[in-house]
Amino acid sequence: MRGTGTARLGSLTVNDATDEKQGRAAKPAKSEQTRTLILETALRLFQERGYDRTTMRAIAQEAGVSVGNAYYYFSSKEHLVQGFYDRIAEQHQAAVAEVLDGGEKDLARRIRGVLLGWLDIAEPYHEFASQFFKNAADPDSPLSPFSPESEGPREAAVDVHRRVLSGAAVKVDPELADALPRLLWLQQMGLVLFWVYDRSEGCANSRRLVERLAPVTARAISLSRFRVLRPLVQETHELLRDFMPTAAGMAASGKPGRAADRSSSAPPGGRGGYGGDTGDDPGAGPGAGGRERRERGTTA
Repeated sequence: MRGTGTARLGSLTVNDATDEKQGRAAKPAKSEQTRTLILETALRLFQERGYDRTTMRAIAQEAGVSVGNAYYYFSSKEHLVQGFYDRIAEQHQAAVAEVLDGGEKDLARRIRGVLLGWLDIAEPYHEFASQFFKNAADPDSPLSPFSPESEGPREAAVDVHRRVLSGAAVKVDPELADALPRLLWLQQMGLVLFWVYDRSEGCANSRRLVERLAPVTARAISLSRFRVLRPLVQETHELLRDFMPTAAGMAASGKPGRAADRSSSAPPGGRGGYGGDTGDDPGAGPGAGGRERRERGTTA
């Protein structure tokens, strides 16, 4: 009997440990669901009301969470848009896996696949992309693609173009290995700008632009292997490196950085925090109220 009791006690101990592990695993899953819900709600309200007229309080109410919880996952509307940038970058990387890892060696086709893949991923958001662009066009905005806050999705996009080149039959001169992926990313930024203003049905003009652009770009990269043209590519890269509105350039101009401000004012968990989904309001109180007043548009 004692042995049976011990076995039963041991069974309870194992079950308790299993339940505890499952509970710990469920918390991040619930946190991710809440974070996704807030982001999805924000994107819908941005589309319906406009970015400037949508407040964090309205997003929280529509999502069915407290204002404090909304601030726990995203410390401002700008960080919500950064979450959108992160999502686009992740989806783009997944969408281009077939063309980049499927054995395609033709450089023009690889460039074409990556650019068309971005258009496919971004298509559902075209209606309100111009609202984001108004803020992203501000060189001091953290929503700028050149800002320190946008470094994650920016570098993810550059890495995609690095893979475009590394898997192609055309081999890039080692001296241009750093320059060309960033030049390709800048080309993608030009496509994004064209796409924002594209009012053709299904953004057909943007797709036609890609079809024309990809072979021309591939040809230019192929020619860059010749020593007579290599200095031109290097000088172009240096020109863009020295004059693009990057974080280093902003620091050199004396403009205050926003990353430090964000880290000092963000609530626990901050942008992308997964600290758990509780009923408390970790971001509420005077701090959250202050942020709400700063972000409030013409409607509450």
